[in-house]
Amino acid sequence: MNTTVNEIAAQLKRKLIAAALRCPADGILFSGGLDSGILACISPGMKAITVTLESYGPDIAFAEDISKSERIPHYHKRVAIEEALQAIPELIGILESFDPAIPNDLAAYFGLQYAKELGLKGVMTGDGADELFAGYSFMEDIDDLTGYIKKISPHFEFSSNHIGKHFGLSIYQPFIDKDIFDFALNIDPKLKVKKERDVTWGKWILRYAFADVLPCGTAWQTKRPLEVGSGMSYLRSVIESMVSDKEFNEKRDLYGIKFFSKEHLYYYKIFRKEIGLIPPVLGDEKQCHSCGAGIPKDKFHCRVCGWVEESIWK
Repeated sequence: MNTTVNEIAAQLKRKLIAAALRCPADGILFSGGLDSGILACISPGMKAITVTLESYGPDIAFAEDISKSERIPHYHKRVAIEEALQAIPELIGILESFDPAIPNDLAAYFGLQYAKELGLKGVMTGDGADELFAGYSFMEDIDDLTGYIKKISPHFEFSSNHIGKHFGLSIYQPFIDKDIFDFALNIDPKLKVKKERDVTWGKWILRYAFADVLPCGTAWQTKRPLEVGSGMSYLRSVIESMVSDKEFNEKRDLYGIKFFSKEHLYYYKIFRKEIGLIPPVLGDEKQCHSCGAGIPKDKFHCRVCGWVEESIWK
């Protein structure tokens, strides 16, 4: 490995450690994945909280391995299926959205709720690492990766901020600290997505920089979306079974919304009860092609229904 890459990795390491130490958090949402694993290992004394839906999801095994190896205080919140379903209306009310990402957001919801129960005041999250360092698999196929990241970066919005505010918690996100943010935008995309021995790694430079900080091998674990790692993705099939084909077809025509799935309709029905009508287009906003809500003209994602404008990929 050449000196230039080593220096970039060293700078990244120094900057992220400094950013984490600037955060006066006393807890962390801890999936045991790369991002939260790094933060937990460089933030001494942090109480790490892992959420799982019953016994589903692999996160708990990874979280326990890292917490035991690094002697990190670890807390496990195990959520029952019925408990998760009952929390959806409150979560939709908090987010004012029926975005199909609800199972992902439920993991954050229960983690932050548990942090509140533990008496924590501030919680650290790994938000922003996937976006800035190319952690999503679809980013591997984007020709102008730097251009894409620069296009979406001014509009980062994370559910943990809204949920944290609801529970009266301060949320800290070291990966979008200005020093890290600016540095990450200027890293060569070939160091973010890199193929080695027939394996394509997203967040390669982040893995490389902290391989000696994380316990053996955990820097090179595969990406697990939060809903998958926590097991919350299991709820999708449960919810799908709660909406019949007949209801889906009837309600799709009645509401005039381009639902992505039966699950999407399920969330919208709750949205109607908790929030009411979809917000209209205001001023110079553009209209969402799926639900009709207004979207700020410089944004590409409808935060109300989750629709993403195709031009974001171009």
